[in-house]
Amino acid sequence: MSTIGILYPGHSAEDDYPWVEGVLREAGYAVRLPVAHTSVGEDAHRVDALLDLGGAARLAEGADRLTRSTPCDALVWACTSGSFVFGWEGAHEQVGGLAARTGLPTTSTSLAFVRAAHRLGLTRVAVAASYPHDVASAFVTFLGRAGIEVTALGSHDILTAAEVGTLGREQVLALADGVDRTGAQAVLVPDTALHTLPWLADLEAHLGTVVLTANQVSLHDGLALLGEVPAVPGLGRLFAEPRRPAPTDGAAA
Repeated sequence: MSTIGILYPGHSAEDDYPWVEGVLREAGYAVRLPVAHTSVGEDAHRVDALLDLGGAARLAEGADRLTRSTPCDALVWACTSGSFVFGWEGAHEQVGGLAARTGLPTTSTSLAFVRAAHRLGLTRVAVAASYPHDVASAFVTFLGRAGIEVTALGSHDILTAAEVGTLGREQVLALADGVDRTGAQAVLVPDTALHTLPWLADLEAHLGTVVLTANQVSLHDGLALLGEVPAVPGLGRLFAEPRRPAPTDGAAA
């Protein structure tokens, strides 16, 4: 059985991961997804707080604690804003530092969004973000560096991950539905603090388009680090068919 370690900041929607372990098991794909909670200074969707959240010392401590207790085959920094605020080069340096420290292939949620879009051939997307506008705009810039055009941006000024984690199904559907989808091939919903995995089929049916969410792409890219990603019913178009990553899909190792 493979093990993908999940580095997760604080406590919000981390229960998406044990839930999806069961879904994968039912689909005949056994994988463990142990979660290690990284430390949080200030829970705030502000650039300064997010740079601290994704700082090397916090990630190293979480990775050391996780790998000491659980042998892992790959590692995911399951945080969108705590990776893209470092910029394109900084996000790669972030996972490169973790990979060098642990010796494990490593990815982050921001890089996972890019790879998911590329795997589906998406070049134009709408972004429905829980963040304030300035933070959400940094994600737009990050996607642009990967050749992905953002046709519309919705931001919701939710300041803390703790509040995001309280949103239920109807609120998540409304958040995703609130962005203009004209000309977009998909809707991207960043923030791993947002529960989304149990509602992916509902999201795509409600919006009538491909939907990529933070915990979904984190899972997919973590699996891709280990080889072919299985087709799993109920986890959205991204998981609709098996996918073997191209060599350029690999994150730092």
